[in-house]
Amino acid sequence: MAQPEVLPVEKYKDDFMKIAIYSRKSKFTGKGDSIENQIQLCKEYISAHFEADSEDALIYEDEGFSGGTTDRPQYQQLLHDAAGKKFDLLLCYRLDRISRNIGDFAALIDRLQNYGIGFVSIREQFDTTTPMGRAMMYIASVFAQLERETIAERIRDNMLQLAKTGRWLGGITPTGFVSKEIVTTDDEGKQRKAYRLQMVRSEITTVKLIFDKFLELRSLTKLETYFMQHDIKSKNGKYYSRFALRSILCNPVYATADRAIYDHLVTNGCDIYASQEDFDGEHGIMAYNKTLQKKHTSNKIRDISEWILAVGKHKGVISSNQWIETQTLLMQNKSKSFRKVKNSESLLSGVLRCSTCGSFMRPRTAGRVNSNGEQTFYYMCELKEKSHKQLCSMKNANGNELDNLVIDEIKKLSGSASGLGKKISADMGGLNETQNAITSEIDTISMAIKANSAAITNLVDNVSQSQDTAASKYLIDKINTLDAQNSKFKSRLLQLQESAQNNRFDRDSIGTIDNLVTTFASTIDTLDVTDKRNLLRGIVDRITWDGKDALINLYSKEKKFPQCEYSK
Repeated sequence: MAQPEVLPVEKYKDDFMKIAIYSRKSKFTGKGDSIENQIQLCKEYISAHFEADSEDALIYEDEGFSGGTTDRPQYQQLLHDAAGKKFDLLLCYRLDRISRNIGDFAALIDRLQNYGIGFVSIREQFDTTTPMGRAMMYIASVFAQLERETIAERIRDNMLQLAKTGRWLGGITPTGFVSKEIVTTDDEGKQRKAYRLQMVRSEITTVKLIFDKFLELRSLTKLETYFMQHDIKSKNGKYYSRFALRSILCNPVYATADRAIYDHLVTNGCDIYASQEDFDGEHGIMAYNKTLQKKHTSNKIRDISEWILAVGKHKGVISSNQWIETQTLLMQNKSKSFRKVKNSESLLSGVLRCSTCGSFMRPRTAGRVNSNGEQTFYYMCELKEKSHKQLCSMKNANGNELDNLVIDEIKKLSGSASGLGKKISADMGGLNETQNAITSEIDTISMAIKANSAAITNLVDNVSQSQDTAASKYLIDKINTLDAQNSKFKSRLLQLQESAQNNRFDRDSIGTIDNLVTTFASTIDTLDVTDKRNLLRGIVDRITWDGKDALINLYSKEKKFPQCEYSK
């Protein structure tokens, strides 16, 4: 096969750059653009253009899968590994090996770019490390953007049509309602299914209480405390947070659709897909297009001016005047929304927890100065504060004393002679032994794969030359057996490579905590409050306070170390 044209790529100077190769073939064959040929050409390209060993490249192979779909096992594994930054550059023989769908291809390039991973296709000279390659990527992105916008436009058109019906389109129903299936028969005798919201009396009672109490207390924080004190929980059995309460209070699904709310929505620039006459003072409101949904990110609530609003088929439960007054009050309170009280001198915020309820203990200023001229403060259980001691009554911790005691205890652990130092050394030794065993097995399996691949190549040649049908059948069976064996080997190899990577991460983590602990005593007193807090968080997993004693848990990523306990 002819060698691919040489691309104008500058050599990478990083000897530790990790390269991945992806290959795909719709069906098994030993000729043409076979999996083996694609990989070999990519390896030759690596040797010619990069300062990296081609034999160290991560290999992803999908044989028997179409390029019209991304639902391929090794392709999905590649995406997972890319998110974990397991390679720096992705190499393929031809663009259509990745995908025949321009939208899917552009999505991959966009994802790789977000991860800081380069991409090279050796056949088309598509290389994101060069200006021309980036230009081609941009052109592909333009077409993908056009495709996305066309789809978005079509979805919005569908939403506008569905808004006419006031139906529920699916998803988690708002508190107070369930989704009920309605079956109708059209003029042609065909049955049509739709879903409408149906009221849940017990939950609606809670919703009404939320609106009534908010207008009475005029504060989300006070409303949260009220519900905790009266042990009123959500339908999921959890206490209502301020954010859950606000979500209910903002939802127009509860508001009764009448002239007053119609005028309010129009004034706020809402897109109303119903006539003024539809606001009959009886039914509730349906809101479509409320959330901004993107892959790999959490959903966000759009501005109300982007919502598509219509009159629903369910009954309204909150008067329009009450709902409008609620929105006005929420907007007034927005500028003075709840903020956690912070203390610039505290060190344990974010790691100190209450042993009774598990809540974080937050610093609160005492308003005095101690004998050392320091501003005094204490740590208080967050649940205790929110519930006004009704759900937790944990004793406060003297913040100044506790901070100093924690520092003193960790200082005692500095040095390799301490119990923690010995534990770190033992763990590091165990990880080294594990790494040696993994490396040995990787070498053994790699040799077996190479031997099987060579045997398959020889057998394919013999099949092409053999005229004996019985012999050909035997040779093909042998090829299939070796190929199946190689598939198992490669699956195991991928597992081992991931284990080796995780093992390296663990060794790095232990090395980091070893360095932090060893130098802690000599450095902690030279740092400002912010750096002290960051250093502590690099060593401490959590500290639990029971009103008298504090239990310090130290960690290095997923490696847990002995607990150290002291009495205050």
